[in-house]
Amino acid sequence: MKKTSLFLWAACLGALLLPSCTQQEELKEIRSGELWPDNTGVHVNAHGGGILYHDGTYYWYGENKSDSTSAAMVGIMCYSSENLTDWKNEGAVLPVEMNDTTSDIIQGCIMERPKVIYNEKTGKFVMWFHLELKGKGYAAARSAVAVADNPTGPFKYLRSGRINPGKLPFDMTEEQRAVLDTLDAEKYKEWWTPVWYDAIAKGLFVKRDLEGGQMARDMQLFVDDDGKGYHIYSSEDNLTLHIAELSDDYLSHTGKYVRLAPAGHNEAPAIFKKDGTYWMITSGCTGWDPNEARMFSAPSIWGPWTKHPNPCVGKDAEITFHGQSTFVLPVHGKKDAFMFMADIWRPKHPSDARYIWLPIQFRDGKPVIEWRDAWTLAAFDAQ
Repeated sequence: MKKTSLFLWAACLGALLLPSCTQQEELKEIRSGELWPDNTGVHVNAHGGGILYHDGTYYWYGENKSDSTSAAMVGIMCYSSENLTDWKNEGAVLPVEMNDTTSDIIQGCIMERPKVIYNEKTGKFVMWFHLELKGKGYAAARSAVAVADNPTGPFKYLRSGRINPGKLPFDMTEEQRAVLDTLDAEKYKEWWTPVWYDAIAKGLFVKRDLEGGQMARDMQLFVDDDGKGYHIYSSEDNLTLHIAELSDDYLSHTGKYVRLAPAGHNEAPAIFKKDGTYWMITSGCTGWDPNEARMFSAPSIWGPWTKHPNPCVGKDAEITFHGQSTFVLPVHGKKDAFMFMADIWRPKHPSDARYIWLPIQFRDGKPVIEWRDAWTLAAFDAQ
């Protein structure tokens, strides 16, 4: 055989045996809790975030945290990647307002847990996030919406407000409404008692906020298989989760919603769907401190929702590996591949908050999240 032919044969064989560039990139390790440099070498600053997959690229949206405060000094960030490990900083796609003091999103407000979904009908990218007005603490409990023509923005801020004013949960029975009518806030001035919890479960705070709209803090967005969009948020002073239907353009609410785990103190909802079952992972309410994750499942987005034990297993599972849930990402191109995302908060140095990304396994049909120091997307191939 000629040397030229031998060389070509070896080169072809090598091309067949070596993984493609895409495969090599996929095998880069994800190491939770460590510093994750972006393309400029700076730790990714996208906390409380979520990821949108669109046209071959992942877009990670999150809160920009400064070194000394969790208030919004920059705005909502976006990072892009094709492999979930190499991230390009796309900048602040919804920056805070610097000059207009009448703006809801003036610098120093609170902008938390941004999520972005794509509307197939309108071709628009829609962002919702939890908004608190500057200088008002967490009293506003508003939801805010912005829209863009491209995943990297710029996003146009539209408005903020409470949710579904004048609307009761659509599944509330006539009997339950009759009980709601009898609830008198004057009789429940002492919080945290068994009687007070019972009144909360029956809708005491739903009634309190009925006229102005329901509170919404930690939140999530979800688009179902039929294209319907849903907004899931911690309401009633973080005591009860609500699941609310979005309008066809995802820019407002239809007025249809249900309550999940009334008086259960759940926040940080992260939802996904597998084989027709809806799963939701949440946390308890302990401020910046980590706590034990909770999990719920339902045959319909509207319920009924069943509570399950903590899906985390292994060392520090009882405090969700020192983190708090923020999103569950279906990994594109891999069957039944879901990645759990959480934040390790650093309130004394907010910009140094770290990320937990772990593969969700399924044992006996239920999600399980087990700590791994390092892993690659190949972990899903072994499931």
